Amino acid sequence: MLTIDGDEASAVRTNTPIQITTGGTYHFGGYFLQTQASPSQRSFQGCMQLIRVDDHLADLTAVERGMLGAFENVSLDMCTIIDRCLPNHCEHGGRCTQTWDIFSCSCDGTGYTGATCHTSLYEQSCEAYKHLGKYSDVYWIDPDGSGPLGPFRVFCNMTEDKVWTTVVNNLPAQTAVSGSSRDRRTVLQLNYSATMEQISAITDGADHCEQHITYTCRSSRLLNTPDGTPYTWWVGRGNEKHFYWGGSGPGVQKCSCGIEHNCINPKHHCNCDADQKQWREDSGLLVYKDHLPVSEVAVGDTNRPGSEAKLTVGPLHCHGDRSYWNAASFNTPTSYLHFSTFRAETSADISFYFKTSAPHGVFLENLGNTDFIRLELKSPNVVTFSFDVGNGPVELNVHSSTPLNDDQWHRVSAERNVKEAVLQLDQQYRQVRAAPAQGHTRLELYSQLYVGAAGGQRGFLGCIRSLKMNGVTLDLEERAKVTPGVKPGCSGHCTSFGMYCRNGGKCVEKYNGYSCDCSNTAYDGPFCTKDVGAYFEAGTLVRYNLMPEVTSSVSSMDGKDFAQSLNTDMNLTREVVTFSFSTSSTPSILLYISSRIHDYMAVVLRRNGSLQLRYNIGGLLEPFTVDLDQRNLANGQPHSVNITRIEREIHVQLDHYPSVSYTLPEASDTQFNLVKTLFLGKVFETGPIDPVLIEKYNTPGFVGCLSRVQFNSIAPLKTALRSQLAVSVSHQGKLVESNCGASPLTVSPMSANTDPWHLEGGADFPFNEERVVPDGLNRNSTIIGGIIAVVIFTILCTLVFLIRYMFRHKGTYHTNESKGAERSESADTAIISAEPNFTETIEENKKEWFI
Repeated sequence: MLTIDGDEASAVRTNTPIQITTGGTYHFGGYFLQTQASPSQRSFQGCMQLIRVDDHLADLTAVERGMLGAFENVSLDMCTIIDRCLPNHCEHGGRCTQTWDIFSCSCDGTGYTGATCHTSLYEQSCEAYKHLGKYSDVYWIDPDGSGPLGPFRVFCNMTEDKVWTTVVNNLPAQTAVSGSSRDRRTVLQLNYSATMEQISAITDGADHCEQHITYTCRSSRLLNTPDGTPYTWWVGRGNEKHFYWGGSGPGVQKCSCGIEHNCINPKHHCNCDADQKQWREDSGLLVYKDHLPVSEVAVGDTNRPGSEAKLTVGPLHCHGDRSYWNAASFNTPTSYLHFSTFRAETSADISFYFKTSAPHGVFLENLGNTDFIRLELKSPNVVTFSFDVGNGPVELNVHSSTPLNDDQWHRVSAERNVKEAVLQLDQQYRQVRAAPAQGHTRLELYSQLYVGAAGGQRGFLGCIRSLKMNGVTLDLEERAKVTPGVKPGCSGHCTSFGMYCRNGGKCVEKYNGYSCDCSNTAYDGPFCTKDVGAYFEAGTLVRYNLMPEVTSSVSSMDGKDFAQSLNTDMNLTREVVTFSFSTSSTPSILLYISSRIHDYMAVVLRRNGSLQLRYNIGGLLEPFTVDLDQRNLANGQPHSVNITRIEREIHVQLDHYPSVSYTLPEASDTQFNLVKTLFLGKVFETGPIDPVLIEKYNTPGFVGCLSRVQFNSIAPLKTALRSQLAVSVSHQGKLVESNCGASPLTVSPMSANTDPWHLEGGADFPFNEERVVPDGLNRNSTIIGGIIAVVIFTILCTLVFLIRYMFRHKGTYHTNESKGAERSESADTAIISAEPNFTETIEENKKEWFI
């Protein structure tokens, strides 16, 4: 029978008595046979006590004295097992397990990582995600990093210059409230997707927070203004009651209409306080962030006949992260900031951003009697993390392949715990050092924490920002305001983050960050990556004036004097045109740029769906015309066009295909003179215009989507959609903003060398449009017809050859004598006189053919 902890684990019962005979020797803890396995794999590790054999207690004292049995590597009369999970060094709910020698932490599902689950897997805020190049989405954030607050999910809205963090609640919109009175109020509780402590971490670090609240009423009073006791109030952070409503502020018992003096009844400060039988509403934003979020609302006037109310409390929105941009500039080698002693006995993490042009400098240092901790830029390519917990100095180094004194932001994170030390640079370079199995583990520091120079060390010159130590952000800016040699904030963010401003967007420096100026681009959004497009109906056009209107006296001058009288910016030797379009209708004019003389540029879609570029510049008798692609582009898919002209060189890129170059003829000018107006979709012009464009392509106009339209530094379509007061742009017809240009191209890409419609060279000039396949003819039919014609021609030639071969010996023969040979002096004379082009033919074809 086997018994474990007093419970019968297994038993074998039989009616026949069983006799078990054992030898005279018992082995406890292992029997070391001659095997290849190590003793640790074959023997028991742990403690035994109260060992009984044949119901007699084993005398371990006699074993120890050598009077009974033998032992090896055993501590008798004591138990030396160490519980390495007590105390538990696994943080944030990590699960501790151990072997005989070591413990380990499982961090699965905690949101943290590292040897002791100390380091958060997530960024501290939506602002941090934005500057990693992320876009609007739901993210996990951890505002205090390795601190006690766990990570939680928020929605990050990055469509504006400001990055908004949104935390939602569970109160349905227009929640009906009835049966409440001043004595028995109905209390509506709001639960959020994060705890109040987590939300407080957002609001404390934010620049601005707001929450929209709406009370819709019928015969239901709200705040009982002007002098009565409020029927309804709301409770915010700290469980305080508040008697002001959205659109108002603390201490003012009013709604937004009372602040703006436009309430339905001027005697009251809220619309609902008028107590009318019609549905009324009081709504607005609560913006005092120390009171947010709304945790409950108590409603107290819906018990009278006909009295009804509906309540809506929107999500909490906050923007800004003051800890992320909290920075200080160290201007002299002796500059430093000091803070209270860093308390990190068994676990410490430090993270910050720095930028400098100096080759070395101490970032921070904290000292004890013998213990210390230090982070330092040791050389232009090396960052060092050194410390001593009583076992001797330890130094970790990470080497960068590029210099770190490049005046760009670099991120440093260091962690030290009882298991290991880690140093990481730019989330790319990393070194790990295991802690010794035995020895001291507690870091004991006594001095102040110095950021910058300390104790004669080489001081740091440059900027440090977002300095966090064990999840707490040190307020560098506030301390820098009262410290000589150190300035709050740091300029030059664009040197590191300017690359995120795309499509020609300009990086603009801010006190605590940067923004992308997209005003001179055809894009929008925080990084100038959002397409701005519009849907054109038949007859819709956009007109952008490139040249200011001039007086009639000036316009009566001849062209040459007129050109000299205007700004030279209107005479272009270079233009860059980019746009995207999608349509299923042809023909049409996509883009047309006119001038005050006969110069123009046009991009048109022909009847067969192919794209054509037309240039008419001074010196040409007829427009320079290029068919950019023979494919049908009116297939409902978005296509991008990029056209660049530099004097006579024209470079065109269509979709994903390589750029193709064309050259204007030598007779043409290099200047596009007196550019006047840019048209999109259709042309409505009073000046000189190519009649071919009007006759073939202008009616009924472009129907489809245009987006990303840019001409040099002008975005005409974006201006037409966004600038209501712009005098330079106008449109006719219905123009509806659309993101159709952002739709993915569903036609599979094709490389230029496998594209049967790819043109290797430029077009000849003048290009005869009629030489191309006529409009309306099916391209596949043309190919098939050509193949059939070649086959038939080959068969006929073969038949002619056979017939000539069969009849060449039938008794008749031909001579190649020319007519009139009998009147000529010789055969040569006869041939020359009969064939006037004979000499030219010989020069062109030197070969003789015999049949």
